[in-house]
Amino acid sequence: MIKPLADRVLVEPQEAQTKTASGIYIPDTAQEKPQQGTVVAAGPGKKDEPMEVKAGDVVLYGKYAGTEVTVDYKKYIIVKQSDILAIL
Repeated sequence: MIKPLADRVLVEPQEAQTKTASGIYIPDTAQEKPQQGTVVAAGPGKKDEPMEVKAGDVVLYGKYAGTEVTVDYKKYIIVKQSDILAIL
């Protein structure tokens, strides 16, 4: 498993919407990049900046934040704690 360092957070993104509220299916090429996910692991934080998120939190992060990684065919995003906009 991946163990984030310092103020990094490992997030499992939610699946992109494939259907609109009115029932129209959205093709893969037109889907928005997900901005919400579940924290899988969090680093220990920095000396002057403690971690505010923990494993299991559902968070909202910036659209172009972080680095995408794939482990065992599952996609994850590693983001800095400062890239997390809110805990839902």
